[in-house]
Amino acid sequence: MDARWLGQIREMLADATLPPAPRPQWLRRWRVDLVFAADVLIALICFAATSAALGSQAVHHHTVLGNGPILVISFLLCAPLALRTRFPLTAWASSAIAMLLASRLIPDSLTPGAYLPAGVIVYVLCLYAVAVRCRAWAVASAVAITVAGAVYISPTTAVTAIFAAAAPVLTGVIVRSTRGSRERLEVAERRHEGERAQLEDERALLEERQRIARELHDVVAHHMSVIAIQAEAAPYKTADPPEELVESFAQIRASALSGLQELRRVLGVLRSSDPDTAPQPGLDDLAALFESARKGGVTVTANVTGHPRHISAGTDLSAYRIVQEALSNAMRHAPGSAVQVKLYYGETALVIEVRNSNCAAGTWAGWAQDGDAGPDGGHGIIGMRERATMLGGHLNAGPTGDGEFLVTAALPLGSDHPEGSG
Repeated sequence: MDARWLGQIREMLADATLPPAPRPQWLRRWRVDLVFAADVLIALICFAATSAALGSQAVHHHTVLGNGPILVISFLLCAPLALRTRFPLTAWASSAIAMLLASRLIPDSLTPGAYLPAGVIVYVLCLYAVAVRCRAWAVASAVAITVAGAVYISPTTAVTAIFAAAAPVLTGVIVRSTRGSRERLEVAERRHEGERAQLEDERALLEERQRIARELHDVVAHHMSVIAIQAEAAPYKTADPPEELVESFAQIRASALSGLQELRRVLGVLRSSDPDTAPQPGLDDLAALFESARKGGVTVTANVTGHPRHISAGTDLSAYRIVQEALSNAMRHAPGSAVQVKLYYGETALVIEVRNSNCAAGTWAGWAQDGDAGPDGGHGIIGMRERATMLGGHLNAGPTGDGEFLVTAALPLGSDHPEGSG
């Protein structure tokens, strides 16, 4: 029980002193704390003056107090001043004890009054440091002990001593309150500056997004609208066009209109910080994607194994985009080929395999160095690999050596990783 109480007391005393406030620049010259240097200098002067005065009075009054005790008492009275900037509570307590010892050990004939001047100076400065740096309960305790000590040492001069001790306490409280107000004002100013900088960054970002939206609308949307119009008008430029040609132009027009609708959605995202967007596609939309690819001239077969289950939105979207980009590359670089799409739901990862057979060797370079913008704004294989890496997975793409091109991706199942991880 006693050890626990002692531990609590030690923790309370350690928490009694607050961190020091930063010194102004003019008080820190040549990497030296000028306040600490001044304390040491004052302590040395007080030590020299006190020891000299006591020694002179001891010789004059022929007392038995020798030089050794005089030096020790002078040191105990003055040394606490050197501690007050770092350990104000310890310095004050040491000064209070030294004052009590001096009042008991030094004869009244050697002192001009109830207190030694050097001890009073040191005690007042240490008490000021307590009022500035320590918590309220510590300051109140120091004041109560000061009152009790003044009454104990000299009841006749206790009132004067109490009023003299009240001055550093009031001064310290005022300085502490002013410093706290200044620090709160600085914190508020820094917060407002941070908010202002954040608003400026958001405004710059919104302006850049609006500029990109204007470029997309003026250039890309215009060309896609022209493609849709020309695809719709092309069959009427030839008498009795073949049905296959009409269907092909209809498919081109539908794809252009679909892309134009997707572009409008992207423009809405760019122009608004909280846009009303349509749901993102996922693996449930693969059937429509496969049908679109078949109309584009490739043969698509799909196979799903494992235990399909609900996956996170980020993984669902990235899986769809990877399959979409792989099919787009097949239509672009190997038209008329056969594509096999396999999805495997494992315990920890979703494995995607897109195999393009009948791929001529000359098209491998086009696949591997694909730099055209994909349907989601990526860049071919680079975009697919970035999507997989973003989720903490990986993607491999390249020829298999037997006339096929294989894209394999493994996406972890579970919660989404933060963007840019991996």
